[in-house]
Amino acid sequence: MQISKATKIELLNFKCVPMKAFHASWLTFFICFFAWFGLAPLMPEIKNELNLSKAQIANISIAAVSMTVFARLLIGWLCDKIGPRWCYVILLSVGALPVMMIGFVNSYESFLIGRLFIGLIGASFVITQYHTSVMFAPNIVGTANATAAGWGNLGGGVTQVAMPAIFAGVVSLGFTASEAWRIAMIFPGLALLLMAYVYYKYTQDTTEGNVLELRKKNPEFKAKNPDIKGSFWMAFKEYRVWILGLVYGACFGIELTMDGIAAIYFTEEFNTPLMIAGIIAASFGMMNLFARALGGIYSDKISQKFGLKGRVILLSAFLFLEGIGIILFSEMNLLPLAILTLILFALFVKMSNGVTYSIVPFVNKKALGSVAGIVGAGGNIGAVLANSVFTVHSYRYGLFIIGTVVCGISVLALFLKFPNEVSSDLLVNIGEAKENEKVRELTRI
Repeated sequence: MQISKATKIELLNFKCVPMKAFHASWLTFFICFFAWFGLAPLMPEIKNELNLSKAQIANISIAAVSMTVFARLLIGWLCDKIGPRWCYVILLSVGALPVMMIGFVNSYESFLIGRLFIGLIGASFVITQYHTSVMFAPNIVGTANATAAGWGNLGGGVTQVAMPAIFAGVVSLGFTASEAWRIAMIFPGLALLLMAYVYYKYTQDTTEGNVLELRKKNPEFKAKNPDIKGSFWMAFKEYRVWILGLVYGACFGIELTMDGIAAIYFTEEFNTPLMIAGIIAASFGMMNLFARALGGIYSDKISQKFGLKGRVILLSAFLFLEGIGIILFSEMNLLPLAILTLILFALFVKMSNGVTYSIVPFVNKKALGSVAGIVGAGGNIGAVLANSVFTVHSYRYGLFIIGTVVCGISVLALFLKFPNEVSSDLLVNIGEAKENEKVRELTRI
């Protein structure tokens, strides 16, 4: 029985195929983000043990996000080829290994390599966005993408509190601090393996079924893309993909950067204890509970009146406000004001993320996975560039530079044009939503 795309988000519906994919994708991404940045709140302790310099810490932060660039480019194409379900199972199974094995490192060089390979699980974001994009209709896809990604990104906030707590718990059992942070990383690694089983057991690639099984029944089946081999090249040639990649580097790239440095920033700039610094850093990540979803919701709402042009203008506005917020944060010398401005610019970082990926499904529907992969990789390239600033400048001045650059990129976002698709955004939102709702009522499971 063919099932239509979902035209609304029903959070308590755990039976219909789109909602099972929604819940599985955000929860899996949450665990991935938790494991990806599980080391970040423990860096003050690791820094002392391995005697790391500021430049070495910056290099480690770069390593944490640089491998993800290549992984996202590959995983986007792979989603088009074998479907998001198997992509996630493979990524989770492989990614769990470096997360648990990081405990065997004993030098800056080995830690750097371990951090590099942990970055592979950052490609999980592309799978999440791909899966929700093929499960939800255009009238709600922006909200679905933003909510799933936002709730997944919560892992970056929760880990700032949870990992120091796990670390403290292990220490209380009689282990040394050096042993405790290593043992603590076993927990997120096991969680990744658990989610690999959950994703395999409870999801399917599309509303029609799993890509590989459908292809066996019908060799002509090509999922979303009629030309799988050419999907990456189709996306590569699209100038809008590169603008969106740059834009995503200016929002999600900054989110990754702050997830990596927030705890150590507050310990060094304000002399806050590790647990307190972790809680403050968590407030940045916890904004994902609603802020990224708000970006998607606002984008869907404005598109009903102004089409894709409205989405683009909203993205530019949020990016500009983000840049101003970063500049203000860099100038704060009082802890309460620093926390306030951190939360302020976090709001616009997350909303910018949400708006960006509400536009992605409309760029090139024949190469959705590759578009999502390239734009997602842009986020990590942004993080690499932002972290490289800290190798030569202080955190404060580096953040000031970053904020200024983000303001400039907000203007570039206005060059995104959709001359042939503005009307289709409006018509598809209304026409397809109504048609899908009728079909869905007949095929609800």
